[in-house]
Amino acid sequence: MKFLQPIPVRDIALQTQSEIIGDADGSVTGLNEIHNVVAGDITFVDHEKYYSLALNSAATFIFINKKMDAPTGKTLLYNVDPFIAYNALATVLQPTLVSNAPVARSAKIGAGSVIYPNAFVGENVTIGKNCIIYPNVTIYAYSEIGDNVIIHGNTTIGGDAFYYKGRGTHYDKMHTAGRAVIHDNVEIGSGCTIDAGVSADTIIGKGTKLDSQVHIGHDSTIGENCIICAQVGIAGNVRIGNFVTLYGKSSLSKNISVGDRAVLLGSSASAKSLEGGKTYLGTPADEINRAARQIAIIKKLPELWDKLRKL
Repeated sequence: MKFLQPIPVRDIALQTQSEIIGDADGSVTGLNEIHNVVAGDITFVDHEKYYSLALNSAATFIFINKKMDAPTGKTLLYNVDPFIAYNALATVLQPTLVSNAPVARSAKIGAGSVIYPNAFVGENVTIGKNCIIYPNVTIYAYSEIGDNVIIHGNTTIGGDAFYYKGRGTHYDKMHTAGRAVIHDNVEIGSGCTIDAGVSADTIIGKGTKLDSQVHIGHDSTIGENCIICAQVGIAGNVRIGNFVTLYGKSSLSKNISVGDRAVLLGSSASAKSLEGGKTYLGTPADEINRAARQIAIIKKLPELWDKLRKL
């Protein structure tokens, strides 16, 4: 998320009871998870495994639980629990907003848009022109909906990111400070769930169509004019290009990308990035010609085994 105005790092250190290591005169312009940081952002790292990733990222300011010299161009904020420090800052900058009205007073609804009974539109939501929001749709605070968008019944837009910090005996919840952003001419089927970003945005690109019961995880970006069929599951921080087709019950693991015009056939799953312009099948997903050969060989295994036993 980007701040409305820069915040001196000294103020953040004071608020979170952190010790500044390095330049104490800078100002922070945004807050983001490590996967989405840009210059001026503050992020956090609390595990030695990820120190290098954080210190070499674009982030200018880093909450960290180890005292060390600040690399050139970085300001470190030492804190025994960077997760708590980051979470506290996120909570202040993007507080949870409560509305008792079906359509919050601060929501902005464009001309020609229809909000059906029993739909809920939260605080600071923006809905563009000529949209249709069907009954029992829930749109959480801060979400942004473009023009000519159709959202069918029982869909939830902008729910909390599924992000927790394991503490051994329990889990601490990461405060959701991002948004869900739906661009123009998108249609979303019934019973879909689109989580907000942890601190960035979850984005559905212009002209994309979602069937019913699709889940899209936090911070994922779906390109333009994609087709996503029923019961597809997309984990957090996935990057999907334009004109991608995901057939029913297919799934994508976190932190991967899918290139333009890729096709993932039904019930297939991938934990690795997929190149564009190709069709994929299976679990783990492989290019269709190779996957089809593998399936054909597997089907012959009982016959081959019988022959081996007779030798």
